[in-house]
Amino acid sequence: MENSTQESHLRSENTVTYESPYPLYAMAISSTASRANQYQRIALGSFIEDYNNRIDIVSFDPETLSIKPHQNLSVEHPYPPTKLMFSPSSLHKSNDLLASSGDYLRLWEVRDSASVEPVLVLNNSKTSEFCAPLTSFDWNDIEPKRIGTCSIDTTCTIWDIEKGAVETQLIAHDKEVYDIAWGEARVFASVSADGSVRIFDLRDKEHSTIIYESPRPDTPLLRLAWNKQDLRYMATILMDSNKVVILDIRSPTVPVAELERHMASVNAIAWAPQSCRHICSAGDDSQALIWELPTMAGPNGIDPMSMCSAASEINQLQWSAALPDWIAIAFSNKMQLLKV
Repeated sequence: MENSTQESHLRSENTVTYESPYPLYAMAISSTASRANQYQRIALGSFIEDYNNRIDIVSFDPETLSIKPHQNLSVEHPYPPTKLMFSPSSLHKSNDLLASSGDYLRLWEVRDSASVEPVLVLNNSKTSEFCAPLTSFDWNDIEPKRIGTCSIDTTCTIWDIEKGAVETQLIAHDKEVYDIAWGEARVFASVSADGSVRIFDLRDKEHSTIIYESPRPDTPLLRLAWNKQDLRYMATILMDSNKVVILDIRSPTVPVAELERHMASVNAIAWAPQSCRHICSAGDDSQALIWELPTMAGPNGIDPMSMCSAASEINQLQWSAALPDWIAIAFSNKMQLLKV
């Protein structure tokens, strides 16, 4: 990681691009390399405004810097997946599991390069003809049998995927819930159209702690990222805002930093998997910015330590512990890996 602010006009050894037949949104990087080889699996979800969408799984070879599609590892998905996630390495399964959210929470088994098979479709709707779309979910890497989903119906649902049953469901917010993130085995946080970040503990379901509220009333918070290297910190983004808000859960309500160097709305955020002080953000200005959080912010704010330009608005971003030297971004119909 370079320490000076500079624009990376990315050379070929620093960037690898995959072009999909359709626009991309959801994206996930496997937590383990494929057993048959040392390639890293990446799942890509289409964004077609129609019922018929797809999940494609491609493999990235860090040695040859090549991305290879697999015809057998492509499945139809109802509606665009709002999020994709591979099972945490703590699950210890022989094959990768992949989860997707959209109309329901779905689990798929990835059988090396042979096939992708549906395993579970989890629906908590009491009436079969209606389901409230799921906006996001998070897989608990300490208790990998738990997946938490969030929905436009104001609820968060905690699933036990071993039993295929609901562990608990909470009315989490006053409006649509847009994102959820686990901090510990029984502690999660969520953000909502009501403009708040709330922390929940499954041992005390009656209460939640509001740790931040939008400065402008009812400005929705869209994404939440909990710093896995230092659980005191989380980051969130506001709708139609160029700011990334950094929170310290020990001092609620007042952000510890606001990162304001994007020239348009921020769409995605990801903490570095190997460092507690670095975070990446990407947005409608076609920029992916890497920030180093100082121990104390100066009067003129914080500048990014490096920036990468894409060809169009960046919709999605992943920074995976399985590939810590690469950041994956999605824009238009392309997925690009950026060397950091």
